[in-house]
Amino acid sequence: MILNDRKIKILEAIINDYVATAEPIGSRTIAKKYNLGISSATIRNEMSDLEELGLIVQPHTSAGRVPSDKGYRLYVDRLMRSRELTGDEAQALKELVDRNVEHIDYLMKQTAKVLSMLTNYTTVVTEPKGREVHVKHIQLVPVDEHSVVCVLVTDTKVIKNHVLRCRNVPDFEQLNRISLMFNMLMEKYDIASVSEEELDEMLESFGPFKSIAGGIARAVIKTVMEEQEVQFYASGVNNILEFPEFNDVEKAKGFLQAFEQKEMLITLLGQNPSDKIQIVIGGENKPEGLKDCSIVRANYKYGNSTGTIGVIGPTRMNYSQTVSVLNAIVKNINNVLKALEDGDEGG
Repeated sequence: MILNDRKIKILEAIINDYVATAEPIGSRTIAKKYNLGISSATIRNEMSDLEELGLIVQPHTSAGRVPSDKGYRLYVDRLMRSRELTGDEAQALKELVDRNVEHIDYLMKQTAKVLSMLTNYTTVVTEPKGREVHVKHIQLVPVDEHSVVCVLVTDTKVIKNHVLRCRNVPDFEQLNRISLMFNMLMEKYDIASVSEEELDEMLESFGPFKSIAGGIARAVIKTVMEEQEVQFYASGVNNILEFPEFNDVEKAKGFLQAFEQKEMLITLLGQNPSDKIQIVIGGENKPEGLKDCSIVRANYKYGNSTGTIGVIGPTRMNYSQTVSVLNAIVKNINNVLKALEDGDEGG
């Protein structure tokens, strides 16, 4: 059976209408709304052919039709048109990039938030990985007489705070001296990889402050281990519940349960070796809880490392808008991260 221009126009009308309304569409509605120059009877015959081709389906006993996963796949591969950003979208992305971004974790959190706001879908962002992480600076800040905050900055522009408990907090000058000594120690040694015996010997040089120095060492090791795992930021997880197709409790429950499996989602997002945007539709997703969802995902670069941005919504998502916004945000993020990297090289 030939997929001629008339069938394609009808398929586009069904997809566009279903994306907008979440309601199955019949031949009469298409004839009235889309001015295709053919009768509703002709449209009905063409819809029968589209159904036979597996591009649309009839849900329940409704007289209308909705797109199938196969229909969406044909649409995104062959029919989807590029779309200009709206003024509001362009402004939101400009504000994201114009922020004084000095740390990657902040940028990733804000990216997830802005992308979720613009698309009304769920967004997931993983930090760039692919190289070893090192703590390059620490600073001790007193909190009260028994607590000190150890602020750690990694070479990947991530800041972590660890609270250290001690019997008596040294004064400000002593804390600065301990910070300086530990920073000098990190210039000579990779604290996260030395043996316990070697580390204990190093800590002896801190004299009466050996206990605090030991707390700093543990904070450094913990930070390095955490940062060498893939960090994961999400926003708008509950947005999916706003779509009528997820009024079904079991569907909503399946999605939320899938979203609790961090490692599975990271693996799912990481299956994009290409620099191009990829779209995974409905049943193409392996996790059962995402069978009614589509994922639009793209990579971004930081030096030799790669991170991923994914947008997760119902299969009835506005693919054209999502792809346009994701394209723009990846381009902007790559520019911001290149500036950060150039700043590192210049420093």
